[in-house]
This record gives sequence, structure tokens and C-alpha cells, in this order.
Amino acid sequence: MRTSFDVADFGAVPDGGGDAAPSVVAALQAAAAHAGPATLRFPPGEYHLWPDTAQRRELYVSNTVGDDPHVRDKTIAVLVEAADDLVISGAGARLVLHGLQTTFAVIDSRRVRIEGLEFDFAVPTVVDATVVDAGLTAGRAYRVISVPETTLFSVDGRSVRWHGEPLGSGTYAWDGYDALEYSQIHDPAGGWTRRAPNPLFDGVHKIVAAGRREIRIVYDHDEEPADVGLVYQMRLTTRDHPGGLVLDSTGVTLSGVRFRFLHGFGVVAQASRDISIEKCEFRAPPGTGRHSAGFADFVQFSGCSGRAVVRDCLFDGPHDDPVNVHGTYLRVAGQPAPRTVELEYAHRETAGMPQFSAGDEIEIVDRATLRPIALATVERVRQPSGRDHGGPLRTITLTVGSALPGQLAGRAAVENVTRTPTVHIVRNVFRNVPTRGVLVTTRRPVLIEENRFERTGMAAVYVSGDATDWWESGPVRDLTVRGNEFVEPGGPALFVDPRTTMSDPAHPVHRGVVVEGNRFVLEGVPALDAKATGGIRFRDNTLARLGSPTWDIVLRSCPDADISHAVYEPPLRVLRSALPR
Repeated sequence: MRTSFDVADFGAVPDGGGDAAPSVVAALQAAAAHAGPATLRFPPGEYHLWPDTAQRRELYVSNTVGDDPHVRDKTIAVLVEAADDLVISGAGARLVLHGLQTTFAVIDSRRVRIEGLEFDFAVPTVVDATVVDAGLTAGRAYRVISVPETTLFSVDGRSVRWHGEPLGSGTYAWDGYDALEYSQIHDPAGGWTRRAPNPLFDGVHKIVAAGRREIRIVYDHDEEPADVGLVYQMRLTTRDHPGGLVLDSTGVTLSGVRFRFLHGFGVVAQASRDISIEKCEFRAPPGTGRHSAGFADFVQFSGCSGRAVVRDCLFDGPHDDPVNVHGTYLRVAGQPAPRTVELEYAHRETAGMPQFSAGDEIEIVDRATLRPIALATVERVRQPSGRDHGGPLRTITLTVGSALPGQLAGRAAVENVTRTPTVHIVRNVFRNVPTRGVLVTTRRPVLIEENRFERTGMAAVYVSGDATDWWESGPVRDLTVRGNEFVEPGGPALFVDPRTTMSDPAHPVHRGVVVEGNRFVLEGVPALDAKATGGIRFRDNTLARLGSPTWDIVLRSCPDADISHAVYEPPLRVLRSALPR
């Protein structure tokens, strides 16, 4: 029998306006500690959660800040630890976070379901500035920009200081000036978002506040701006928190959760098994002047296993990729014994995490070609814990059960083959995305079906794999892209692009890619651009071509490709070429 808990019984008052964090912490701890199935309910209403009384944990999370000691402690608004069979239910409940926090974290838990909650920030860490007026006055160009009610700022001479809320220490949660460190442009009328230069603060003559939410910027030049209606989205770049976190857990489901804003690096499922995200909405509150719902990615699966499922969700307004599924290549730095390798994290934003357990299978690949060198089974490992900084955070020493080839240092990388998931990405909508829609690199079956990709800034579906840049592993072996709509992507609708410096057609990096029954609306980009991929099947798709004709399919060193020509008018334009060997 399931036991019910209610945050109100622990002192949380819906719409009370005070800090509900202590009550929420107490309720979560009681529900998680209960021996048996439990449900924790948030009654409808608004709850404010401040960082001063929230839970904190030292954690190392993929694609955030690596081992930077200044931000190793994460502040977590809703923390579930060591729970087994817990439901957190909150239809009609809105949780408003203050400062810089992770919305939720599920750690060391099994069978956890979070449903119905809405998460937002009192002061989002992205500034959405809409140009509401522009022109010339007294020989000088000007713009008037409007910002949402939740955006805090002050005019400081010829600059604007954007900032978060004042905290108990008297300092702001965050602050920065003018265009901050990163910008992108959103066109609400055209339904697109792109990474592009920000001209708002170039050649400024004078800045004045024009009401509570408007800022008038006068320039030294007389070139009249032509960007009324565009939204300049500005932020800093340090990913100090994951937006949400599922860590070392099994059987976790997010259902019907509304993420109005995620600070940091989105919802990260790391070293977890059987994770589902269903019927969730990643979108800023409509009608507020806010358009950015995320500081970076929306969802990432890193080093997971079992099933990774994303279905029936809306992804609208991230600052990076909505969905990314990958493992992590570790560079071989040394080989002190025939069965032992010293590994290191190579990317500055990823470190401190354990990657292996005894019994895991690993694959060693050549970094230049991503071609397998050897398979082995982990026998012993010395690695970071992911929870403390008591030892080295960037290095791992791995001993396997059989002798390895020599001279691996520098030229090879290692992937944990055991921690790779089966992936289903089904019936989602992707819109106002500046980058790719879905990134996926896993050797287990992947199904991307019945999704709608609207005007992504880059490729809609991107299959990479590299041991030189982001170090995101590994090869695709069974990928089906079926029944989707691709509407005017900014790059190839499907881009299969292993980051290799050499190619061998006899040994392609990826294989088993099937593209069937999709509808493509394309302007100046191909439906499929692939390299070093074997056995591609492209069939029964519909192409609508806008603008000047271009190649429909681009294949570079892709052996055994079967491209159907039967249903296309005019016939498909296919470019085939070979890469340097």
C-alpha cells in the first residue's frame, strides 16, 4: 500500500510567499526514508525556494564546469536521495527558484516518478531583449528595447548592468554588462532562432531607462536599425549547475513536468538506467516577453544504459541542443603495464565522474579513425567518485582482464560499451532551436519517429562521435529515422558526421542508418549529409524543395548505400565522393 505525504504537513504554504525550502526539504527526506511505496504531494499553488536554505552537494556533472573548484557544490531545490518507489505529484503546483539552483536531483534512487510540477526562476539567467522601436533622431540611430518583468537591470553610464536577485550575503546571484558573454537572435514572427552577432551595444552614444521595462539606446552612427520585433537573447557562459539531474539511479520518469526555465546545463541523466521523459514542456511562460527556456541544452543522457525515452514533449527556446545522447571517450595518456592504461578526461567541461565498474566491457579506438583497436573487460579501476575532491579528478587508471596492444598512449581513446542506452525519441516538437534538434551517438538501437523539427539553426538530427573535440562517444549501429517532419532546417536535415581525420571505406565509423517515410521541406540544404557510414537506406521519403536547387543527398565514403529514386519528382540529386585515406 502506498503511503501519502503532503508538503503542507511540513509547513509549506501554497501561495504563502515565504521561503518554502526548509519545509520541502523535510517532506522529501521523510518520504524518501519511508520503508515502502510513497507519494509526496504538492497542493496547487506557488512555492518559493531560496538557495540559502536549500540542500547542497558536491557533484561532478557531464558538460558543466568540469573540476572547477569554485563551483563544485551544487544547490538543489528538490533533492531526492536513496529513495525506492517514490512519486512526487504536483498538478497545479508552481515552484519558483531564487538565485542559482538545480531544479531537482534524483540521486542513488530507484523507481522515482515526478509528475505535474512546474519549475520557474524568479529571475532567469538569460536576458530576452525585444527591439520595440528603432529609427533616427538628430542624426543618430536609436533602439528601444523591452525586457520582461522578471529581468533586473540598472543603467550605468553607457552600459546596462543585468543582474540577479540580492542574496543574504548582499551580493547579486549573478551580474554582467551589455551583451554579456553569449548572444543569439530570436524572431517570434518567423519562428526561428540563430546564433548571430549582437549589435545592441555597438557604438553606443547614450543609454537611458525609458520606463520600468524599457531602455533607449542612442548610437554614434546614423545607420537606421532594421530589427524591430527581433529578440536578442543574452547570457553568461559558465554552466555552474545542471538544470536538473538524475544520477546513479534506475527507473526514473518525468511526466507532465513544465520547465519554464532551466539554469545551467539542462536535465542531465548521468550513469543511470531506464530513464523516461514524457509529456513534458520546455517553454518559457507565454505572453511574458520571455522566449528563452534554457541556458544551454534541455536534456542530456550521459553514460546511461537500459532505455532512454523522450516522447510527446515540447522543446521550445533552448540555447543549445534540446536532446543529446552520448558516452564519453577518455584519452589514453599512459600504459604502465600490459593490462593497465592511464586515462584522462580531455574536455575542460567534463571531469570528476566515475566511468567504469568491474565487469564492464570497454572498446579502445584509434582517435584519428575511430576504428576499434581492442575490446576488453574491466577488472579493476581507480577513478574519481563524482562526489568529492579527495583524489585526482581528471585521471582514471584501468586494469583489464587481458593484455592490450602496445603504444596506445596519445593515439587511442576508451569508451565504456556497457554504459550505452537504447534510445526512443518519439512524437516530440522542436522549435526555436539555434543548434541541432537531436544529437545521438550510441551503438544500441535508436528510433527517432514522428517528431516535428521546425527551422532548427543547424542539422535537425546530428550523429557525430569524436575523440578530438567534445569527446562524445561512440559509433551508431542501428538508427531508424522514420515518419518525421523536417521543416526548413538551417543545415542538413540529417547530418552523420564522425569527426575523423582519416577514412577507410572498408571500415566505416557508423552503419545501419535507415531514413524512411519522412517529409522534408528544404531550402538550400540536403535531406541527408553523411560520411564514413556504411549501409545507409534512404527510401519512401517526401521532399519539398524551396529556393535554388542543391544536392538532396551527400555521401562521402559511404559504402553500400541504397538511395531510392522511385517516388521523387524531380529525381533525387545525389553527390557521392570519397574522403582522403
